[in-house]
Amino acid sequence: MPLLNTITTPYAEAFLQVAESRKEVDQVVDQAKAVLALWNDCPELSGAMASPVLEVEAKKAALQKLFANQVTPSFLNLLKLLADRQRIGVLDAVLERLIELYREQRNIALATVTSAAELSEQQQAALQKKVQAVANTDKLEINLKIDPDLIGGFVVNVGSKVIDASVAGQVRRLGLALAKVS
Repeated sequence: MPLLNTITTPYAEAFLQVAESRKEVDQVVDQAKAVLALWNDCPELSGAMASPVLEVEAKKAALQKLFANQVTPSFLNLLKLLADRQRIGVLDAVLERLIELYREQRNIALATVTSAAELSEQQQAALQKKVQAVANTDKLEINLKIDPDLIGGFVVNVGSKVIDASVAGQVRRLGLALAKVS
């Protein structure tokens, strides 16, 4: 990943500076999340853009049609620049790095919560308060995932901390404890 970071970080940092100068950072980060979701959900798009067979001008035209009314002009310029420089294939890494830099600047912690079932709004709010206390932060962004294999409960990852309150985790710990006793 270090090699990829040497490619993506300059683009992400420069784009963040442009967004700051135009006072559109929050808007651009929201757009980056949406574009990243589309990029990851549509392998045909990311595959076509990464393909060396498709010419740069065709890629730029496609990006223009797809995103002209969806993103800021500076964001569209980033997309076209990446296409020009044959780097559009790493757009996901550039956007992930951009979001990461944004979180670092704003001191926003990222928590990944994996639950066995979808959480209600009340459960999410209660969990957010508890995770904020554990992470010792006022600003927290939660990424929710569902994994039925957990059977029940949830697992929270915040930085290097892991809180496993899942039934599957309890069964695993019980099995390890029994193995030690035997």
